[in-house]
Amino acid sequence: MDGHDADSSKQSTADMTIFVQNLLQQMQTRFQSMSESIISKIDEMGNRIDELEQSINDLRSEMGQEGTPSPSAALKAKEEPKSDDGSA
Repeated sequence: MDGHDADSSKQSTADMTIFVQNLLQQMQTRFQSMSESIISKIDEMGNRIDELEQSINDLRSEMGQEGTPSPSAALKAKEEPKSDDGSA
């Protein structure tokens, strides 16, 4: 009986080892998958931030060229009507 119990114990240990190895493999696979997903989302966020920065810079350019005149241009615009009024 002792020989049979030893064989059974060895088989039980082998089964437990295989079970733990499979469990660790599954955990590693899930961890790898989650890591890749997180990295992908971070890259996507980085790209979106870059696009947002570019859009902001484009808007600043448009505003500087078309929207609000520079302070010196605003002063000239105010001075011109005065000279026209004075000469008319």
